[in-house]
Parts: sequence; C-alpha cells; structure tokens
Amino acid sequence: IPVLQTNNGPGLTGLITIAAHLVKQAKKDQLLGSTAEEKAVVQQWLEYRVTRVDGRASKEDTRIILEDLNIHLEDKVYLARNVFTLADVLMYYGLHHVMMDLTVQEKEKYLNVSRWFNHIQHYPGVRQHLSNVVFIKNRLYTNAH
Repeated sequence: IPVLQTNNGPGLTGLITIAAHLVKQAKKDQLLGSTAEEKAVVQQWLEYRVTRVDGRASKEDTRIILEDLNIHLEDKVYLARNVFTLADVLMYYGLHHVMMDLTVQEKEKYLNVSRWFNHIQHYPGVRQHLSNVVFIKNRLYTNAH
C-alpha cells in the first residue's frame, strides 16, 4: 500500500487518496471530473483499479477485466466518456504489464481496450518511464506500385 509523507500533517495512505491529493496540489481538479456524473464515474474506475485490477489473481480475472473494459469503451474515448481523467492514468499504469504480455491476436480481440490504451500511452506526460506497447502489425506489402 503506497504511503505519502506530507510536510504538514500525517502521511496519506492508499493509491486513490494519494493520487487525488496530488491532483489537487497540482491544481488539476478537472482530472477528478467536472460534473457530478463525471466525478462518480472517475471514482468508480479508481475503485475498480484498486479492487479488481490490483486484486486479480488469475488469467481468468484478467480476461474478465479486459472484457469489462472492452464493453465499456465501445462508445467512449476515455473511461469517463470523452474526458481524460485520473481514472485513465491509473488504469493505464495498472494494465501496462498486462498489455505488454498480450499477443497481437489478444490485443485485436480487445480492440476497444487496445485503442484506448494506445491513445493513453501517447497522451503527453503519461507514459513516463514505461516502455511503449506495440499494437500495429508490420505490413508485408505496401500500396505503392
């Protein structure tokens, strides 16, 4: 469990608590959602990250998580519809090693997750030190004549 020691008071414990605190310190409150609905959706996905993604124990758990996300992202750019939020960032970090291990065929099976993940990893400032996850197959032929 992560702990953040602050200068003015007791330390903060827990991924969501620390992340929300840092977002507020950086005056980037929009990352927590702007409307009541967005805030609820962000909170929902942050909880999902901690309870489901971090708590997964088997390949079956991973498959269910990817299926859940794939269905949710079917008609959305980001987890909170069309708004980039903290939920996207933390879910990206929670799934990075999972996406690294997927075959090209598995990535194609979870096309909406792959599209979202690739978009998030190229969002300015998100990927940091993590390696780039490759999604595009090399083309054997070109359209050139």
